[in-house]
Amino acid sequence: MVLDKSLAPGPVTRVALRLDRRATVLALAGGALLIAGLLVPPATLGLLLFCVGGCLVWTAAVARLLAQRHRAVRRRFYALISSFVEHDASPSFTTDIDGVIGYQNPAATMRFGGQGGETLLRILGQSFASPAATLYRLQTRAQAKGSAREDVITRHGHLRISVHATGEDGFLWRLEDIIDRTEGELGGQMSAPVLTLSRSGALLSMNDALSRLVGGDDVPLERILPEGPLRTGDVYDIATPDGARKMRLFEVETALGRREIYFMPDTAVHQAAEWVAFDTLPVALLKVSPTGDIEDANRSARDLLGVCQLENQPLGNFVEGLGRSVVDWVADAAEGRGIGRPEFMRASEGANDTFIQIVLNRIDAAGSASLIAVLSDATELKTLEAKFVQSQKMQAIGQLAGGIAHDFNNLLTAISGHCDLLLLRHDQADPEYGDLVQIHQNANRAASLVGQLLAFSRKQTLKPERVVLRDALADLTHLLNRLVGERVTLTLNHDPDLWPIRADKRQLEQVLMNLVVNARDAMSGGGQIKIETNNAVLQAPFTRDRVTLPAGDYVVIKVSDEGCGIPPDRLQKVFEPFYTTKRTGEGTGLGLSTAYGIIKQTGGYIFVDSVVGIGTSFLIYLPSFNASDPVAEAAPASLPVASPERGSGVVLLVEDEAPVRAFASRALRMRGYTVIEAENAEEALETLEDKSLEIDVFVTDVIMPGMDGPSWVSQALKDRPGVKVVFVSGYAEDSFSEQQSRIPNSVFLPKPFSLSELTATVHDQIH
Repeated sequence: MVLDKSLAPGPVTRVALRLDRRATVLALAGGALLIAGLLVPPATLGLLLFCVGGCLVWTAAVARLLAQRHRAVRRRFYALISSFVEHDASPSFTTDIDGVIGYQNPAATMRFGGQGGETLLRILGQSFASPAATLYRLQTRAQAKGSAREDVITRHGHLRISVHATGEDGFLWRLEDIIDRTEGELGGQMSAPVLTLSRSGALLSMNDALSRLVGGDDVPLERILPEGPLRTGDVYDIATPDGARKMRLFEVETALGRREIYFMPDTAVHQAAEWVAFDTLPVALLKVSPTGDIEDANRSARDLLGVCQLENQPLGNFVEGLGRSVVDWVADAAEGRGIGRPEFMRASEGANDTFIQIVLNRIDAAGSASLIAVLSDATELKTLEAKFVQSQKMQAIGQLAGGIAHDFNNLLTAISGHCDLLLLRHDQADPEYGDLVQIHQNANRAASLVGQLLAFSRKQTLKPERVVLRDALADLTHLLNRLVGERVTLTLNHDPDLWPIRADKRQLEQVLMNLVVNARDAMSGGGQIKIETNNAVLQAPFTRDRVTLPAGDYVVIKVSDEGCGIPPDRLQKVFEPFYTTKRTGEGTGLGLSTAYGIIKQTGGYIFVDSVVGIGTSFLIYLPSFNASDPVAEAAPASLPVASPERGSGVVLLVEDEAPVRAFASRALRMRGYTVIEAENAEEALETLEDKSLEIDVFVTDVIMPGMDGPSWVSQALKDRPGVKVVFVSGYAEDSFSEQQSRIPNSVFLPKPFSLSELTATVHDQIH
């Protein structure tokens, strides 16, 4: 079939018309320049104008040829489309981007009449209310994805509208009646009654089947459903001209918040025409015997469970995860126990991991009891639930780690502090000096382990500084080579113009060591580990693994190995704390979770790619350093050194842990400070009631029984505004940074701290 020449140009000629217009403009401009070239006296200028005009005329001729070629190609294309849909029983249309009809097949002409030059919006306005939003939504999806479809309820039944993009500005539409409404055919008189409700619950429309059932389409909703709230699967008494009739209701939420309510007779569902309506309902339904066998299943249920044949098979063959026998569950429902209570299970068939919510309702027909199972896809709900549980687990572990870290840091402060005091009284020639150094070093190792507990929950205190990765890795190479051993080769490859970053150098080294050790353990037979660094510029936000990286400049670190790889089902768990694939005793499960926490707290992102049998790669994105950003100085050395300077001043020391208070007061007195001790905030405020007492600096713990550090300091500074403050805590600085920012002249010293760190901090505050 060829296109009707009387129809609107539509998508066949839109592009060609644009080319024609441009060809006309070029031809006119070229002709004017040719004439000007003949008339202008200077030979050189005239020749130039003549040549330019000739080029424009030639370009116009080419554009005209392209327009004709495009017109011919598009006509052949739409002629081919028309040959496909000419004998289709469903109405089909082609339209341009404005919705103007260019072609319609005989089925469309028979149903809607000749509509050449009309819009699809106008002719569908005769079938259902407000089609503009539906057509716009479908056309937008088709432009983006190539095709789209949507089911709508009209006065004459359930209509499926499909659209395919046929070019940059053309569309092919198809209107399919899901259930044939023709009088006299199977399902014509017995098709499922349906009504459509708005978001607010107002009645929008009802189909012919429901209109016949209730005695007209002007019956108010209160007369149709006198029992009020609707629940899928429940039985309601529907008012009809012949009296109340029991019907089972099924609800489907559609686009724009509208709700479609389907009515099924509360009898056996597989009788003649009623079976047609049952099978085409967009609600997944099963009819189940009291013994747990599936008697009937509609198309939606078969699609949801991923099985073509369900009838005469046990329901337990297709679902799992109930926690008890499916047969016992069905038997209880048949006896009236647990009716209407949803149960969540997993579909055991099908390629996808699908979770299903099943609600059983009892029906009595022909003297025997059966069950109707209403199935809903709960995959998204279970996914959100799993994410919430994971979030709760991480929060609980983080709180536990924070509490443990606080107590351990107090113990380690007392141990390492008193060790510092002993070291000051011994020189290297003493036999006990080596033992004291071992105690001090092991206390520092214990502090590092506590830092790992805090790292994955992002509650550790970082000391960011300007770091050039090339130099940092050069310093770390010797240690990394010792870690990987002789059978593994470590290769480093750097971008020569690598940007600097802002990070805690010690913590970043910990991340790289964790990744390298994991790579080494994955290659029991040896192999190669590559560490690559390069610059990356994201011009637009980049989304991966449910994380969106903002646009900007990044430094990328890639650590890859040739190991055994990580199975896909374990790939999403590798950053969880205490999760490890190693044998008992070979790993704690804190390495990757520590790396994840450090990178996140630094403001970066970490991703993992792995193929079983080929290897694993970790990608780290860190924001590049901007010279205008503030940078913390490197931390002072942790080993105690005898300070040549003696301080002077009065220190009010407030610490609830007696061993820590004893060490701190002795350390400060040794350096010449006058120390006033207080066990808690209340005692400190009572001491400050003596107005004649001059205090130079407050050294206080943050978290204490009763009033906390920032609270009592804020109160004390009202009468003593010039006093400096040193906050100490076993928790991270971030946990109270907002309170500290409101207190002037205050600094933070994390526990465990050494003697030299404490005295140096107090000295800097006073002077």
